[in-house]
Amino acid sequence: MININAKILDGKAIAAERRQTVKQQIQARLAQGLRPPGLAVILVGDDSASQVYVRHKRHACAEVGMISKSFNLPNNTSQEKLLALLEQLNEDNDIDGILVQLPLPAPIDSESIIERIVPHKDVDGFHPHNMGRLAVRMPLLRPCTPKGVMTLLAHTGIDLKGLDAVIIGESNIVGRPMALELLATYCTITVCHHHTQNIMAKIQNADIVIAAVGKAGLIPGDWIKPGAIVIDVGINRLSDGRLVGDVDFATASQRASWITPVPGGVGPMTVASLLENTLQATELSMPSEKKSDF
Repeated sequence: MININAKILDGKAIAAERRQTVKQQIQARLAQGLRPPGLAVILVGDDSASQVYVRHKRHACAEVGMISKSFNLPNNTSQEKLLALLEQLNEDNDIDGILVQLPLPAPIDSESIIERIVPHKDVDGFHPHNMGRLAVRMPLLRPCTPKGVMTLLAHTGIDLKGLDAVIIGESNIVGRPMALELLATYCTITVCHHHTQNIMAKIQNADIVIAAVGKAGLIPGDWIKPGAIVIDVGINRLSDGRLVGDVDFATASQRASWITPVPGGVGPMTVASLLENTLQATELSMPSEKKSDF
């Protein structure tokens, strides 16, 4: 039996609270005679993991009373056809948010697809406009996973100012926007990637460790500084079917002060953040409406 000393950051429970808040705000909209938010979810191809993620997102939309329109396209969909669909959805006044599930099959260029979404409907927060606003501390639609991580960190009640944070992974989806989110709280940030030297020493000195690579067992638990906060974004399926993160949970949980489980940690928060962003996008499209505080 594992002796867990760390407090568990229960993403399932926290996400459920956030979804309930979104649901209440949508019900308030309906009571005022306003339409519910509309989200377009585009899935290209038959990637099994993407299908699971999309199914979770559609279920969450239904739970809170949000309209979800599904666009399931075959694996051989051309980039031109996908761009044409985006143009159509950009102009659709009943669609407030557009989500294109990544990764996209080759040879579609993901960056070109993301840039074609109008920024105020970019509920994933990946458009250069939204990333740029985050960089200059004027965020609107924030990348969902880093936003969810910040919600989790807020639940620790710990003042992040001055803490040393190490992020393992420098993707545009998690690592880079995560660094900007933490920098805005006045953490001191180190972002590690495949060229980083002596990652072990950097992790051993970190007050906050955020792992976002997608490689099981990448970070041994005994690298974790006693009392550190560990956020494991990685999700990996082992040969026996179990889901695990990038961090050795068994050992890390005996050293950390707070830790996220896998599954049930960051994943539910990403979906909750998507719902929050879609509601926010609805209000951005109707400037006279009161803005939600997310």
